[in-house]
Amino acid sequence: MKLIIQIPCYNEAETLEIALNDLPKHIDGIDEIEYLIINDGSKDKTVEVAKNWGVDYIVSFKKNKGLAHGFMAGLDAALRCGADIIVNTDADNQYCGEDIAKIVEPIIKGEADIVIGARPIDQTEHFSFVKKKLQHFGSWVVRKASKSDIPDAPSGFRAYSRDAGLRLNVVNEYTYTLEQIVQAGRSKIPMTSVPIRTNGELRPSRLFHSMMGYVKRSMVTIVRAYLMYKPFKFFSFMSIIPLIAGLALGVRFIVFYAMGQGSGNVQSLILCSLLIMIAALIWVVGLLADVIAANRKILEDIQKRVRDLDYTLNKDGFNEDFIDNRANKKKD
Repeated sequence: MKLIIQIPCYNEAETLEIALNDLPKHIDGIDEIEYLIINDGSKDKTVEVAKNWGVDYIVSFKKNKGLAHGFMAGLDAALRCGADIIVNTDADNQYCGEDIAKIVEPIIKGEADIVIGARPIDQTEHFSFVKKKLQHFGSWVVRKASKSDIPDAPSGFRAYSRDAGLRLNVVNEYTYTLEQIVQAGRSKIPMTSVPIRTNGELRPSRLFHSMMGYVKRSMVTIVRAYLMYKPFKFFSFMSIIPLIAGLALGVRFIVFYAMGQGSGNVQSLILCSLLIMIAALIWVVGLLADVIAANRKILEDIQKRVRDLDYTLNKDGFNEDFIDNRANKKKD
């Protein structure tokens, strides 16, 4: 069984070697461990540090494309290189490398296809009180949207089986963490969580510049992901609001009409009709979105099969941004 550990990087020259040195060289049940970094348009010596350390693969972008795009590019490269298990961790050494053995264990045992490391949020000293509460609230929202029991949804310390990697998609450009849990939960991909440890903070997070900005973008990501997998339920709920308002106005008009005052409340009747029409239109949009969602499920199944064939038949068919360090070393 082959494990590839991938690390998304953006100007991580100062911390990358620390994170790489913390990674395991052997894990029981794993025959081969390889290392891959995603150079997301770094302007410093990130690639040089990675090459000097001896990583096996480097995926490089000429321009910064963001965490979500980088993660998917790394996942694609790892699958193409024959990975049976892919682990994603951070370049700032936030997560304890020894715990990789813990998050791959459920996959090795065949108990899950996705394993997410749950950080001790309340015991993490560099998390502020507000951040701790927001992390818990965000994870609660994701659990409700995904119908899962993942306690730490924003955690980027994750392990994926090959089958899960073939199925996953990320459509937003912000982060992959929240959307993937909603997708996995709604697609019935076996998923679990294990407690992990964290290291001290080496640098501030680069994912967000303000807490409110992070909350806003995270909520948009969650709602968008939920819309993709449960559109009819979402739009049906949204249609209830104008429907209730319209019915209330209709009842109001009927009451006044019964009292002989109907001629002075025609506006209520017009607004009632308008709100009910809006509710009906929203419900119809939900029906159309549900049909599109059904087609998406078929497309996801086709995509998985195409990916599987592509990775199996064309293991050496890397794109121009893909660098095989071992090949470069042989040439040298």
